[in-house]
Amino acid sequence: MNFNQFNLDSRLRAGIERAGYKTPTPIQLKAIPAAMEGRDLIGTAQTGTGKTAAFVLPILHKLMQGARNQSRALIVTPTRELAEQIHQTIRSLAVGTNLRSVSIYGGVGANPQINALKQGVEIIVACPGRLLDLHAQGHARLNKIEILVLDEADRMFDMGFLPDVRRIIKAVPINRQTMLFSATFPPEVEQLANQSLKQPKRIAVGFSRPAYTVTQALYPVPQHLKRNLLLGLLKQTDTNSVLIFTRTKHRASRLERQLKNAGYRVTSLHSNRTQGQRQKALKGIKNGQYHIMVATDIAARGLDIDSISHVINFDMPDTADAYIHRIGRTGRAERLGDAITFVTPEDKDIIRKLEKIIGHKLERKTLEGLDYTAPTPPRPATVQRRSKRPMNSTQRQTQPRKMHKRHVKAGNKP
Repeated sequence: MNFNQFNLDSRLRAGIERAGYKTPTPIQLKAIPAAMEGRDLIGTAQTGTGKTAAFVLPILHKLMQGARNQSRALIVTPTRELAEQIHQTIRSLAVGTNLRSVSIYGGVGANPQINALKQGVEIIVACPGRLLDLHAQGHARLNKIEILVLDEADRMFDMGFLPDVRRIIKAVPINRQTMLFSATFPPEVEQLANQSLKQPKRIAVGFSRPAYTVTQALYPVPQHLKRNLLLGLLKQTDTNSVLIFTRTKHRASRLERQLKNAGYRVTSLHSNRTQGQRQKALKGIKNGQYHIMVATDIAARGLDIDSISHVINFDMPDTADAYIHRIGRTGRAERLGDAITFVTPEDKDIIRKLEKIIGHKLERKTLEGLDYTAPTPPRPATVQRRSKRPMNSTQRQTQPRKMHKRHVKAGNKP
């Protein structure tokens, strides 16, 4: 099957060809026809399976008919990076249609976003906080919204956005089409779906398992030898496109510095970076300026970086679902990829759960030449605070009198 068989508006063909789409992915095969019928949808799919186009193309098809210069479709997403990515996908697929979109998120000045809304856009792609701010100020008008997409709903729950999402749902018209996409369905997300969607069609593709195109391996290692193991592996790895995940932003920053000192072209992506720094990092890893990106889980979902050949989990994530989303950054669009995970004895419980989901044991590997028996290096000596000198007899005699005067001056009894 090809995209022509969806009977999409013919003016979308240029964008589809420009994006290089030929054969629809499974999620596109199932979601596009249902969305074009105006059905509410609940979709689950692995990252890298073409989910964004599965809802963007039906939106563009519908918006080709009807009013222009007013906001008719709203896509809500948890992170700035994902909002910008969806916005760019819309721009690519909508080439030649005169349909316009704007991405709205915090961390950058609001004026360009306000100006775009004033000029008139058909599609808003937004993070909840900034959208609600601009809506309260009267800049983002939601009363004409016909299609609402809630993308990465479980991630929005994890980040505490569900109350904001409920406020957004109340602000858009009741008579609308709603599409909700979520990798998992905790009770809160399931409740949101039940309250917000009308007789939705459920579509699940490749749910909760790593992509078959990703080769996985575990490297048991003591915590203090992780950096040595990483440097050793990078020496024997094609480092043109490596994504390394750490558990904290501070470790990501420290590891970025260490890799730079080792001569690698490296950048990072975490919550301490400004929006401009994030965009520069993403652009740099895509165009080859950087060969390695060190990131926290802020980059684990939704980011479209097709070139990533290796994912290295410097730290094991807290959940099996987070692991699956991390390694989903490689092996995308039928490409082959490698996922390497450093594990310590503290990670045995999550590994057991992960292997139960996958259905088989993951291969354990070691790095030849690494001394796994090397002791933990001693902690650097801490500078001791200078202790106060003991008071001499004169000081001991005068100290109570000084205290007495203070109390009397303050009007208190000694």
